[in-house]
Amino acid sequence: MNPTRYAMSNASPTLLWFRRDLRLADNPALTAAVRRGRPVVAVYILDDEDAGDWASGGASRWWLHHSLERLAESLRGRGSRLILRRGAAAAVLDRLISETGAEAVYWNRCYEPWATARDQAIKASLRLRGHEVRSFNASLLREPWEIASKVGGPYRVFTPFWKALRAMGDPGDLLPTPDRIPTLEVAPASDDIDAWALTPSKPDWAFGLRAAWKPGEAAARQRLEAFLDGAAPEYAKRRNFPGTNGTSRLSPHLHFGEIGPRQIWHAASFHHTGMATDQFLSEIAWREFSHHLLFHFPMLPTTPLRPEFADFQWSDDPGALAAWRHGMTGYPIVDAGMRELWATGWMHNRVRMIVASFLVKDLLLPWQVGARWFWDTLVDADLASNSASWQWVAGCGSDAAPFFRVFNPSLQGAKFDPQGTYVRRWVPEIAGLPDSIIHKPSDARLIDLSDAGIRLGHDYPLPIIDHRAARDRALTAFRSLRAA
Repeated sequence: MNPTRYAMSNASPTLLWFRRDLRLADNPALTAAVRRGRPVVAVYILDDEDAGDWASGGASRWWLHHSLERLAESLRGRGSRLILRRGAAAAVLDRLISETGAEAVYWNRCYEPWATARDQAIKASLRLRGHEVRSFNASLLREPWEIASKVGGPYRVFTPFWKALRAMGDPGDLLPTPDRIPTLEVAPASDDIDAWALTPSKPDWAFGLRAAWKPGEAAARQRLEAFLDGAAPEYAKRRNFPGTNGTSRLSPHLHFGEIGPRQIWHAASFHHTGMATDQFLSEIAWREFSHHLLFHFPMLPTTPLRPEFADFQWSDDPGALAAWRHGMTGYPIVDAGMRELWATGWMHNRVRMIVASFLVKDLLLPWQVGARWFWDTLVDADLASNSASWQWVAGCGSDAAPFFRVFNPSLQGAKFDPQGTYVRRWVPEIAGLPDSIIHKPSDARLIDLSDAGIRLGHDYPLPIIDHRAARDRALTAFRSLRAA
């Protein structure tokens, strides 16, 4: 390609680098690029090289494939095109600048440690060579550095963070979707998305994801509207019950930027339903808090925020880990959650806490192992939320639940899935048990097992560990840590 031709016929285009902002509405970088008044070259870069250990897991890659297809359709509808390139972002951007004669590069910010380091280096290099570089906030209500405690440092407890966030008022007005996006007469070459092999083929394990999800900006907007018109008024009452349709299920759409938190905030505030809306917005704020923590504590994904936990004596039990991963622990609520995760790439938040507590405190396996499994299997795998949440359950993070608070999985199941609706869906082999024992089949009488057609240890596993003994072991380990 001849950059002179582009410069003469298209007046130095703007490179618009899409990342986790895969939408056209309320997209600051897109709005600024269009307002610049030059052709816009929209590009998505699959940057596994810079991501390193934090390259997207299998479920996230499946979602990305379909989200990019929807974004490309939206851009075509406004006269533009999405260019796909793979490789280290700095090198790819340099090549596109050479090919198009672009003088400006715009993007919306990411906040993972590797991404911020990479972006700072790219920004410095391009500006040194005379290019205009601008970055924007499209994925948070407020920037992580905009909220500080009274002593000027980052918050480590959610409640004062949430109060400070609310005190800043509502986020600004939403940006409209451009009617038309000016583009080059001849677009740069683009990769074929199928060549990226983001979706599984042999074996094709994504059938459950296809049944459960519809990626894309339009689907995100529809899901938000359905939630606000349906479950939102009862959100505060129903959000902890996995057998009901009580949550928004917006997390993967948020992670990929198919919808932004400002859009959700404004829509929820417009549909205000009292305490239910406040509770829902506080959950959006937990996502903000997680990004706040990751920005200020970049070792969050691997290192406990409470330094004394660095010496915690974890177990090494591959068999127990495999049973947990495959939903074969003998604890129905745990197994239901892990099977839902594998089938759909998602798990109800209450169940996430239960399965995480079981791994860390019953099995005494390190939280990093669980976080890694979630990273590969969640469609909403978000480095900030995933890391902060696992540390919270493990008792070693910011504003964490105390380590000595150990969830009893049978009691949690009975409390939050009292009719066994959730367990019966995901653990159908015990569906015939009565409600009173479905969360603890090992206590069932022989006649109950016979009536349900169940042979424990054959059709469904016996518990891989005794919860009471496991709890005592965990508390002993914790006391040893405190005494050290």
